[in-house]
Amino acid sequence: MEATEIRKLAALEDTHWWYRERRALLARALRRLAASGQRPGRALDIGAAGGGNTRVLRAHGWRPVALEYSVEGAGVARERGLDVIRADARHLPVGSAGLDLVVAFDILEHVDADHLAAAEIRRTLRPGGTALIAVPCDMRLWSAHDVAVGHVRRYDRESLRATVEKAGLVVDELWSWNVLLRPVAAWRRRTSTGSDLDDLPAVVNLGLRAIITAERYLPVKGLPGVSLVLRAHRPTDD
Repeated sequence: MEATEIRKLAALEDTHWWYRERRALLARALRRLAASGQRPGRALDIGAAGGGNTRVLRAHGWRPVALEYSVEGAGVARERGLDVIRADARHLPVGSAGLDLVVAFDILEHVDADHLAAAEIRRTLRPGGTALIAVPCDMRLWSAHDVAVGHVRRYDRESLRATVEKAGLVVDELWSWNVLLRPVAAWRRRTSTGSDLDDLPAVVNLGLRAIITAERYLPVKGLPGVSLVLRAHRPTDD
């Protein structure tokens, strides 16, 4: 992702409907982990950009480190008081089996050899540790937006599951996200000429936020969406 896009993301992520709900999605996942008995520990947020998700991890008691490939993104996260390391997701500068949680939201689609990044997630997790992964889905939604933000691919359920399982992780849950707004995304991407990372009018932002928030309470996780979210773990006998 270009430096200008990183700065744009950092400026938007506190208020933009998409980033706000993605942070809420992460928070819900963390609460479910806590309810299942997994206590907060060491966490890595891969592709942290401005550090929005890293801050969610910290707020829920985790000890997170933000990992960002770009100089610009690492700088933004550091400016926000986060612990940051610069590295490639395919070569994580982290010891083996030392992390309790790895978050990789909208990362794998940027990596040519995505199986290497997935294998690094497994390597760095302790046995029983959790991976939370989100990716854009469905190549039918491919557009100039994907090109502008540096995507290599969009996934379907089978390809995402295969990538994660090939790395040696066990998939616990796989669901769709941003389902209700998929028709809007499909319509906009047909005429897209660049990134969708825009500063929207307040009333539009509020309306889209209301729709995506409503999705939390509806049985739509099995329907086609704009993104896929996956929870997996490293086998305890690994």
